[in-house]
Amino acid sequence: MAESLHPAAPHHLPGFIVGPQDTDYLMIGVGIFLILAVVAVGNLYLHLHSLPERMAHKSKKLQFEIVAVLCLLSLFTHNHLYWVIGLFLALIDLPDFITPLRRIAGSVDKLAGVPPEVEEADTAEGPGTAKAGAAKSEVQGHA
Repeated sequence: MAESLHPAAPHHLPGFIVGPQDTDYLMIGVGIFLILAVVAVGNLYLHLHSLPERMAHKSKKLQFEIVAVLCLLSLFTHNHLYWVIGLFLALIDLPDFITPLRRIAGSVDKLAGVPPEVEEADTAEGPGTAKAGAAKSEVQGHA
């Protein structure tokens, strides 16, 4: 049986118009394309969104955790100011004030004759490693 067209239908129909029992391949193709496009754009967005965090992690910045929190805040609140602040913090090197101050404090303690304190990490590892840690702090604290 040959299918006959409705009398009101034009005689030449475009290729994307299918019959009632046929599969619409154009709709399937467009659906697959849209799913892939949404996944690709989402992946690009998340990759761009984590850019400051990856920059701070790669350069071993002290403010890495602050940058990571700012990136998460900007992701969940859609407030892009947090992302910009995180990007600036990832680009700027903050000076390390703590290490010189600890060395000064250690030297002053050594001059005053105060014995060096044993750190918590040394006591947790065992008695043998505490002696090695104390010897290491003596060598490091000469001034």
